Amino acid sequence: MKKAGNLKSKPCDHSRNIRHMKKYFIPCCILMAFLIIYKVIPSVAQQEQSKGYILEHEKDIAVEEPGTHKGGGMTRGYTFFSKTKDLKLVFKKRVLHPGSAIGYHLQKDDEIYYILNGTGEMQMNGKSFTVTTGDAILTRPGSSHSLKAIGSDSLTVIINYGQH
Repeated sequence: MKKAGNLKSKPCDHSRNIRHMKKYFIPCCILMAFLIIYKVIPSVAQQEQSKGYILEHEKDIAVEEPGTHKGGGMTRGYTFFSKTKDLKLVFKKRVLHPGSAIGYHLQKDDEIYYILNGTGEMQMNGKSFTVTTGDAILTRPGSSHSLKAIGSDSLTVIINYGQH
């Protein structure tokens, strides 16, 4: 007869399997999410495209990133239809959080900025002016410009230009 003190408790195979499953559960979920994003969503977009349209939801494409063209601060960017084959148009929405900016840069092609909401300061060829909700600005090739959110609210703009 064995004494109780000599018994060693060993985990049963069942508990070891559960620990093993827990260890790989999150990585498997992440892998499944990537497969859905890169395989299922594009196929839905292709189905829509074959029907003559593509629908994208901004919540699915939002990216938090520093102000473009070294503008500073943080912005939220939405590049719509970026994976659409043979599209000759770039259509973006950019939310400039207070104090953030699109840095001063040389314009190579026509580009349109439309102010959805908020107030900003645009610098165009060294001159500054205020832009606000409902304003549209066409920047022509050879001009240089920047745009900064001013005030306590975010500045939301639509940006549109041709893609080569």
